[in-house]
Amino acid sequence: MKHHKQGTKIDLSWPEFYINRELSWLEFNARVLDEAADNSHPLLERLKFLIIFSANLDEFFMIRVSGLKEQVAGLMEISSDDMPPEEQLMEIRMRLLPMLQRHEQLLVDDVLPALAEENIEIHPFEKLSHRDRAYFQDYFESDILPVLTPLALDLGHPFPRLLNRSLNIIFVLKDDTKDEPEQRIAVLQLPTVLTRLVRMKRVNGHHFVLLEQIIQANAATLFPGLTLVESHAFRVTRDADTELAEDEAGDLLTAIAEQVRQRRAGTAAVRLEINDKMPEYLINLLKHSLDLEPEDVYSLRRPLNLPDLMELVKIDVRALKDPAFTTRTLPEFAEDQDVFEAIGKQDLMVHHPFDSFSNSVVRFIAAAAIDPKVLAIKITLYRAGGNSPVVAALKTAAENGKDVTAFVELKARFDEENNIIWARELEQAGAHVVYGVMGLKTHSKIAMVVRREGGKLRTYLHFSTGNYNQVSARIYTDIGYFTAREEFASDAIHLFNFLTGYSHRRKWDHLIVAPIGLRQRLMEMIHREIENHSAENPGVIWAKMNSLVDDDIIKALYKASQKGVQIRLLIRGICCLRPGIAGVSENIEVRSIIGRFLEHSRIFIFKNGGDEEMFISSADWMPRNLDRRVELMVPIFEPRLKDCLKNILQIYWQDNVKSRRLLSDGNYENIKPAEGEPQFSAQNYFLKDMRAKRKTRVSGRKK
Repeated sequence: MKHHKQGTKIDLSWPEFYINRELSWLEFNARVLDEAADNSHPLLERLKFLIIFSANLDEFFMIRVSGLKEQVAGLMEISSDDMPPEEQLMEIRMRLLPMLQRHEQLLVDDVLPALAEENIEIHPFEKLSHRDRAYFQDYFESDILPVLTPLALDLGHPFPRLLNRSLNIIFVLKDDTKDEPEQRIAVLQLPTVLTRLVRMKRVNGHHFVLLEQIIQANAATLFPGLTLVESHAFRVTRDADTELAEDEAGDLLTAIAEQVRQRRAGTAAVRLEINDKMPEYLINLLKHSLDLEPEDVYSLRRPLNLPDLMELVKIDVRALKDPAFTTRTLPEFAEDQDVFEAIGKQDLMVHHPFDSFSNSVVRFIAAAAIDPKVLAIKITLYRAGGNSPVVAALKTAAENGKDVTAFVELKARFDEENNIIWARELEQAGAHVVYGVMGLKTHSKIAMVVRREGGKLRTYLHFSTGNYNQVSARIYTDIGYFTAREEFASDAIHLFNFLTGYSHRRKWDHLIVAPIGLRQRLMEMIHREIENHSAENPGVIWAKMNSLVDDDIIKALYKASQKGVQIRLLIRGICCLRPGIAGVSENIEVRSIIGRFLEHSRIFIFKNGGDEEMFISSADWMPRNLDRRVELMVPIFEPRLKDCLKNILQIYWQDNVKSRRLLSDGNYENIKPAEGEPQFSAQNYFLKDMRAKRKTRVSGRKK
């Protein structure tokens, strides 16, 4: 990075002031890998981090690398750091190769052997006893062979369209039935209906063999009359960032379903993963067939399709997992309490996963579904997951005659299929299901319940930083806020009208909505800190989010730093801002926390000269959130709840165990306790506080 002479006029658009988005993401995944290497995590949790690292890379290649390849092909975009797409692709590979080596070493040489000592083991087929081999031969013929479809490769049989992220085997065969023996090539895609980890017959422990090794060992049955020369596993990753021309899609539900189908089979390959024993001639065959370059090939000595190993993580050996915990239930949400009476009296705030999702959010929706006074329920659903209790409660509400409107975001990437399934279920139950705002993705999290009380209608609201998903609510940290404040009711009504009908509303009383005014409001508040800043009363900005990418926001933060505003940023993932640059960002500190729970909550605090403004939000500071999504930023007015939010950020900032500090060169360093200072983990603190004060209220009374 350049060093500027004193007195040189600084242009905040200079590329050296920005970290490349893709390389910043790789740094985030490297921090995930650090957790896998941390021996303080139980073994199965370490395996989980290794699998997450691999699954993250899948999405990175499907979305980000595929996008860079399209740019190289002619759809040129200039990144803020001025790095051309070709150079980004080379840099990604250069940085990724050592990370993959470390990942392999941790998995193959550390975690899997340690699990074997705990009687959880994947056995290589070649080391099995004759008895075990005979058992798997019978198993192959009875349970595997009937669903296999080997595909020949020759002049009459072109290379098949293999599914995205499918596991495949390429076979080299010798045909001795001809006068001159001939070589044959065949490809087999492993059916997803088969279990990847096949259990062995053992009295104790958990012992498995990989499906592909069973198939390879019994390939003679697949190809009778031919001799197997060799076989190798491989895996293809395809471009999954298919764009939907909404104005040409008469039926959005059908169009999304078709898009998902195309993502599986019809898009260009972007990566080929092979086992490290595959010979060069087969690698060249696959590269040519998939239209890939040498730099798109990754040779690995670990099992491919690592997310399949998540079955091991599900094994219930408590000593090898994080200690179980029971979430806290606010007294206002106890079974003997009236939820609406409680929210009507005071605003309530929950901090997931430490506060129960089931006994707050689900209870709120479920209570509305059966309450005779409730007339209507409206909700935005981005990722509700499978077997959702929220969706079940909405179906009950519709069946009970409530007016239920569910705004379902079908374009929630990689959750489209789940969303399609329960969107249709809601429609069948009688709910109004709305599928999208033209040109925008709806990412806001809001539920509204309209209740008739004493001849008048009263609106109850839930806002959140996270999805209405019970599974992720146990592993993501998020903030939920319940209120019956009248000042929010009008905005909420107009928001749903904007989502479901025609509305050009530009002015909102209290809610800040993207893409209409969120960017403008954030810029105004950053500039207000600059204007209010003085040596006696310095400006302060404190923000927690997943990613910071937006150039305009970064420039505004740089200007605030130049004025002297103190800026603390807790950013779990991508951060394109470079902190600590003299004359530019020396008053900005960026930290990232990766731990047991995925840090997902978004909290923003602006000092505002002493009259602090605080918000929770569904939005990160990224162009897609500010310009191409419907997002919400919700002000918190109640002083006690503002104290709660500030306390949460202060606790995170004290973390010296799982916290890393971003350096100006784009690397991260571990924050360690000072001499004599005790270790402090924010997530562990929240867990201990939850256990000690399970019934402590996280609430505040209205003014």
